[in-house]
Amino acid sequence: MIKKEKTKVLIVDDHLMFLQGLAALLQDVDDIFLADTLTSGESALLMLEEQSIDIVIMDISMPGMDGIELNEIIKKKYPEIKTLILSTHSDRKIIDKLIKGDANGYLLKNAERDELLEVVYSLARGENYFSKEIKEKMQSAYSVKNENRTDQNLSRREIEILKLVADGYSTQEISNLLFISQHTVNSHRKSLLFKLGLKNAAGLAKYALENGIV
Repeated sequence: MIKKEKTKVLIVDDHLMFLQGLAALLQDVDDIFLADTLTSGESALLMLEEQSIDIVIMDISMPGMDGIELNEIIKKKYPEIKTLILSTHSDRKIIDKLIKGDANGYLLKNAERDELLEVVYSLARGENYFSKEIKEKMQSAYSVKNENRTDQNLSRREIEILKLVADGYSTQEISNLLFISQHTVNSHRKSLLFKLGLKNAAGLAKYALENGIV
């Protein structure tokens, strides 16, 4: 029988009490190997140069390099590493930056132990995980609240995607922001082009501008 390799986790957080508590929680899990606990993004990058890690759990607010920058660097240098943001911040603009930066998970620090383990296991399986609170905040930000629109032949989801296309978001970024598959995004884009008689994203952006959608 082949022994399953443990998921190697690195935690980066300068709040020592939280860091110690999270470390104690993960150390008790058989199929997770806690590689280290560090207090800065700079020290995390030095470690990643020397050791293979599967998941980096990080806070956003840290002295020097913050979690947004750390996530960006990790995704550029080590795209195979999964990143989990574990923070007290639920500001939409910060969440937006991290989702656009391909962060694989986002969880608030008040999450229960079971959900924390669930997100670690999800990332280990190659799945992204965003907490219910984060999904609701992002979906609310990009949802169409005014139903009295002139675009009667477009669905609410199509208008949401049209707005994001017009703002310059890529298919991958729209997929991340709306928590839907890239296939679904592409299907809606094709439907938009067909319904509006347009040929490309530039045409969609022009239509959205001329019709007050953005």
